[in-house]
Amino acid sequence: MRPTVPIPRKRPSEISFGGRVLFLADDAELIRRQLHEGLDPELTPELKARLRDQISTDEITPAYICFFYDETLGEFPYLGLEAASGNGGAEAPIERGTVKAGGFVCSVAGKRRGKGSSREQSPYAELMAGIKVVVSESIERIYNENCQNLGILTTTDFGLIERIRSGEPIPLSEFTAGTDDITRQIIEYGGLFEFNMARLGGQVTLPPPLADVPDSSANGQRPPFPRPMTLGEKIFGRKWVVDAAADEIGAAWVRPGEAGFFCADIRFSHEYVTPMAAIFFEQKMGADARVLDPDSILFFRDHLTFLHKVMSQERIEQGLLAVANELEVKQREFSEKQGIRLYGEQQGHVMGSEAICHSKILEDYAEPGMLIIGTDSHTPHAGAIGALAFGVGTTAIFNSWITKDVRARIPPSFKVVVDGTLPANCTAKDLMLEILRHPYVRDGHAIGQIIEYAGPVVERLSVDERATMTNMAAEVGAFTGVVAADERTVEFLVGERGMDEVQARALVDGVHSDPGAQYIELIEIDASRLRPMVALPGDPGNGIYIDELAEPVEIEIAYAGSCTAGKKEDMDMYARVFREAWEGEGRGVHPGVKCYIQCGSTDVREYARERGYLDLFRAIGAEFIEPGCGACIAAGPGITRTAEQVSVSSQNRNFPGRSGPGQLYLVSPYSVAASAVAGRVVGWGVG
Repeated sequence: MRPTVPIPRKRPSEISFGGRVLFLADDAELIRRQLHEGLDPELTPELKARLRDQISTDEITPAYICFFYDETLGEFPYLGLEAASGNGGAEAPIERGTVKAGGFVCSVAGKRRGKGSSREQSPYAELMAGIKVVVSESIERIYNENCQNLGILTTTDFGLIERIRSGEPIPLSEFTAGTDDITRQIIEYGGLFEFNMARLGGQVTLPPPLADVPDSSANGQRPPFPRPMTLGEKIFGRKWVVDAAADEIGAAWVRPGEAGFFCADIRFSHEYVTPMAAIFFEQKMGADARVLDPDSILFFRDHLTFLHKVMSQERIEQGLLAVANELEVKQREFSEKQGIRLYGEQQGHVMGSEAICHSKILEDYAEPGMLIIGTDSHTPHAGAIGALAFGVGTTAIFNSWITKDVRARIPPSFKVVVDGTLPANCTAKDLMLEILRHPYVRDGHAIGQIIEYAGPVVERLSVDERATMTNMAAEVGAFTGVVAADERTVEFLVGERGMDEVQARALVDGVHSDPGAQYIELIEIDASRLRPMVALPGDPGNGIYIDELAEPVEIEIAYAGSCTAGKKEDMDMYARVFREAWEGEGRGVHPGVKCYIQCGSTDVREYARERGYLDLFRAIGAEFIEPGCGACIAAGPGITRTAEQVSVSSQNRNFPGRSGPGQLYLVSPYSVAASAVAGRVVGWGVG
């Protein structure tokens, strides 16, 4: 039974700000002068050209800042933001408390603002620092939704900046123009929770699916399937909440651009997010409120189980380790109170997590055709078997505890068709680095779209390798990534899940795009031309072939793991390269390299143990780490400690500061193992 709460009021039709505007330029001195000298620059063409592009949420709120989950976050926005310094390098010019003290109401940046992690701490930190409006040339989907859900206004209209600064009344419609009807109402009510309460109180109007709207040109009737649909559209159609009160779910057909609420089969969160969501839930719903259908909710303690091994003494003395540990306590207490399954820390003397959240979702829970939401940008991992899985923020997940659904505007889909033959020393990770440097992706055209992977090469990939590709839809900036369910999916459900084959085939049936489905873009890749790739430090889109490196890149750290590369088949790849070096040449990890191998779940660890991989890793000089997110979020062994250190990794992203202050090169599982042996960045079987 859904709760009854007072219905909120809408915002006024005009809104005034009157305050300072912070320009996040690629100029550390200019930022510093705005913060410390009161400089209020005019937006000239020259300044607009110098605005920072590609600002990730890791830069808005570095991982250690996300230990906080209340108004304290207002002290911290942009602490990880790097900008060009006078000596030709880069530096982080923003210090704790300076944004909040500066009286800024608006923050301005360039392209692809808010990419990367789905952490809602980023816009919440901005909100608590006084930022009411975000202006950027383009804004990533999850970050933009998180802003809207919290009540921060967003726009790509630079013409509003001076009006904001002067305090001129601005029609709220300036911020709702071009949005769907639901998003417009969320903005008008000042946030997702406020809108949802009005919705549950029957005070808002939701647009029906177009399939339910009579067409006057067809005598008031619509045919049941007037258009072929992509896989993403099909699942959205099946999950559309047509009438929440009557539990009516499903639309005969849908098309991109339609907005609605969609019933989630699985809702999950981890300890970075659950505590903030729990506080929101208890503050707004009451201490005794209960979540709806707790059996379809999962919690994970996976991000911070190794934090104490890498946190600096300075930060420990600042109390940050104690603050981080409070996240685990709050999540555990809330899960016990609500009767929600928690995958926590391993018991006894073994460190680490039971599983990384989206790794476990794919291993044990996801099914073809499901709609899954999680508070991690890599939730699309489960798209490997034809599930529609996408990341959401804190406000969206806590609202889903009330309603069991999630709002979305159905995105267009674009298709990546991979033909040819994948070389033996290349993997799905190499394919992704190739896709990420494609202009359609690199220039931000794919933001918020569904990427569907297809073609003969994808059809031959295992589910584990497909998961690498759907997982990294996050780096594409896509809404999610999917692969049609097929015979490989049946093999996975039967072989890995122990499912009856008849049941597996029934689940797979129809979970694919229709012939003639419409895609906004088609990208074709000839895998036969691929060679082992590396993404240069700073961005996963900085891909080149490893043999194109201008000079040898000596490394000190090799990190093999994370959700993207900690699966069973990834362990097979590491073992294959290390065994070849060990048994064929008597070589192990290079003396100058520290190598770490980390898996995504205890199931993967036991798989590696049964095949003798753990003994092999130990023999060649690598350190095996129990499951957890770890180095990928600068919270475990494998991080760099200084800006001069160089590491190579098979994780998914290498944004500035993502895995320590050093230089991080992204490669495939094969290449990270080969590099660990060689002591420099190399591809396996190259040269």
